[in-house]
Amino acid sequence: MNKSKPLLSSTLGKKLIMSLTGLFLCTFLIVHLIGNLQLFYNDQGKAFNDYAHFMTHFTPIKVVSYLLYTSIVIHAVYALVITIHNKKARPIGYAVYRGSANSAWNSRNMGLLGTVLLVFIVTHMSNFWWKYHNDAVPYIEYRTNLATHETTATELIAGEYTGYVKYVDNDFEILKAKDLYKQVQFAFQNWILVAFYVIAMGALSFHLIHGFKSAFQTLGWDHKKYAPIIRFIGIWLFGVVIPIGFAAMPLYFYFSN
Repeated sequence: MNKSKPLLSSTLGKKLIMSLTGLFLCTFLIVHLIGNLQLFYNDQGKAFNDYAHFMTHFTPIKVVSYLLYTSIVIHAVYALVITIHNKKARPIGYAVYRGSANSAWNSRNMGLLGTVLLVFIVTHMSNFWWKYHNDAVPYIEYRTNLATHETTATELIAGEYTGYVKYVDNDFEILKAKDLYKQVQFAFQNWILVAFYVIAMGALSFHLIHGFKSAFQTLGWDHKKYAPIIRFIGIWLFGVVIPIGFAAMPLYFYFSN
């Protein structure tokens, strides 16, 4: 008999899996934000498009990406299972639950917050990931003068783009790439999409503030010596800096074009 099965199938086991996948996703958010900050470079999208190619073609990154997609699915499924289990275990009209205002709002509404984020992930992936991988974005050529470091950009038609290339020709660095930057610019001219992204980042903030601390509690890493540090990181890094950083991107493109 597999002795690990009862643990993994128990509520505690499900929470452990949710905690581990959640912390992995938190790590991804930090890396993703740092990479996406290149959207703010004043270089006509060159650095970001170069970064986008690297992230989708470097083998170790691609392996981590598949782990990421798996973690998102597992995290969402286990969250749904635990939510359904908790509702079944709680009798209708449970008097103590009505007085649960002592618990934080975000801890009582993790299901709602998670649903908003799941819709956001699907929207985000369809707008950028799917289009990038299915050649549904524009193409661009950058010519950088190696002496003056001045860069000019020219949009390419489909027939002129045969794949990502970077080379030097007559003191010019030539880069031909898919123009995901242009797709970002285009997508964030839609105020409805921009508003949804900002709302989703608000949901992300509340979700992370509770989830980050809860993950450490579930894993038993909530010693009183480290609890203030965990709480500080959960609130200020994951609850403030990261959501604001991501929300700033659609706002920047909407108001700067």
